[in-house]
Amino acid sequence: MEATNLQKKGCGPKLSNAPTVIVMVGLPARGKTYIGKKLTRYLNWIGVNTKVFNVGQYRREAVNDTSHDFFRTDNEEAMKIRSQCATDALMDVCRWLNGDGMVAVYDATNTTSKRRNRILEFAEEHCFRVFFIESICDDPGVIEQNLTEVKVNGPDYRNKDPEVAILDFKQRIKHYQNAYETIDEKLDSALSYIKIIDVGRRFQVNHVADHIQSRIVYYLMNIHVTPRTIYLCRHGESEMNVKQRIGGDSNLSPRGMEFAKKLSDFIESQKIADLKVWTSELKRTAQTAAHISAPKENWKALNEINAGVCETMTYAEIQENFPEEFALRDQDKYFYRYPMGESYCDLVTRLEPVMMELERSENVLVICHQAVMRCVLAYYLDENKDNLPYLQCPLHTVIKLTPTAYGCKREEFPLEVAAVDTHRAKPKPGDLSVSHNPVEVTAPPATSPTCDSCSTSSDDNSSANDSTSSSSTSHKSTCGVGLHSAHKFSFPGSKILLPFSKQLIFHKRRRHLSNGGVSLHRDHSVDDTVVHEHVVGDHLVADKMRRGVSFPHLPSQLSTNDDHVSSANTGAVSFLCGDEDDFNGLEDEPPLGGVVVQVAAAE
Repeated sequence: MEATNLQKKGCGPKLSNAPTVIVMVGLPARGKTYIGKKLTRYLNWIGVNTKVFNVGQYRREAVNDTSHDFFRTDNEEAMKIRSQCATDALMDVCRWLNGDGMVAVYDATNTTSKRRNRILEFAEEHCFRVFFIESICDDPGVIEQNLTEVKVNGPDYRNKDPEVAILDFKQRIKHYQNAYETIDEKLDSALSYIKIIDVGRRFQVNHVADHIQSRIVYYLMNIHVTPRTIYLCRHGESEMNVKQRIGGDSNLSPRGMEFAKKLSDFIESQKIADLKVWTSELKRTAQTAAHISAPKENWKALNEINAGVCETMTYAEIQENFPEEFALRDQDKYFYRYPMGESYCDLVTRLEPVMMELERSENVLVICHQAVMRCVLAYYLDENKDNLPYLQCPLHTVIKLTPTAYGCKREEFPLEVAAVDTHRAKPKPGDLSVSHNPVEVTAPPATSPTCDSCSTSSDDNSSANDSTSSSSTSHKSTCGVGLHSAHKFSFPGSKILLPFSKQLIFHKRRRHLSNGGVSLHRDHSVDDTVVHEHVVGDHLVADKMRRGVSFPHLPSQLSTNDDHVSSANTGAVSFLCGDEDDFNGLEDEPPLGGVVVQVAAAE
């Protein structure tokens, strides 16, 4: 009765952001481990912290017995060991999801309703969502291929006679078949699940409950387990490479042209069936593929990472022109975004459709760029985001990737054509070009962008001065107020806090003041300037201000007594912008003759 109630409850809490347990279901040699590992790589690649918990690994650590007798349902002692291993794995799942984990893949056969209901009980107790993935395959050819690929080369039968291993494993499958209960369409209608039938020929999806589950379904409907090979290489050496400049759309250098010819010879020697060639839309990749006799397709998504204002610069020029940007990129390269450009995190998002098509395809040669190739390699080799931006992808080298059940085999083929080295190694802490000491800056705290003269009492200011006197002194010279903390920020998705020393300028809609204060009546444009008219006492005052810059110096008669401030309209922060040639949207300097005023929205 308890199991029936659990099934009626469905697969976990109604919370939208609850952690998820992905439960693999199916007989041995049906590709469960392969699917689980690929799904884990994909979710980690898109930024969802995921980990596989393989119950078979727990069992191997507990006992060395791999014979089929251990898996008989009437072997009571073995059943106790297997049950304990399943419990230990669930406890580790709980610790993972209560820590930094967002998704756990529980990789086991889970072939009985009793075992699945036990997992549902566990999830209900800990407020986890559950999503079942059942792999069903009756195709003898696929099963035979999996027997050879997965088990003969797998951990249970490693270094054993292949013929003996296959016979023993077939007996193990029979023991599981005797107790196998598939997920029932009617009895388990409240469960969230997908059934993958005959390695993706058909799918059955039920009750997709949240965004993570929809992404899982989307991914699983694009992968297949049939053998294929992916070849990766960068374009040949370009003219910009020779000059040590990044980005751009230059032609190949003479050595790059030589590599293009050798690449064609290499691909022909591999005798790859039904090969397709993918390139970016940039000239250097198309020129690299020119001699290859195979269908070609170009992808805008395969273009090199956009370096924004740093395009076509050397690293030395970037360091000289944008020293702070250069240092920030070294400190958090994956999440760092070039001004008006992209980050590696952005690039992963851009490449997701390409990866889905790669999963659907068979033999493909991808001719791309360094940052793009790093992202593709990180997906197949399960590299974390800290290592991704520093993966070595030398010019004039072909990398061959062969997906396997337990990972991905990587082979490298240098084609013996000289080229420049464009790799920048990960800097050591002492090598960073900025100080690691906290930087005191003239910016309000991230949680409340307010000016101390408007939002804090004198007691707040005095306590702040004790801890950040150097910052306060600097700020008082321009704004006349003290700040009580240094400003730090992090890139979206990153946990690394970085100091920021650029002086920040905030715009503020003026407030209605009484007793001789300011009342903003109207704004209008005259000769591409904004004229602000306001009342000071009994006089009408008009200030001209360029679009996109801070307020000009306000008359000293203005009252700053907060007791007289009342909110006008919404109190929202407003930003002025225009189309002047001299305004680029970046507010690095206050207007001529004015001051930097840091203010907050009226409360």
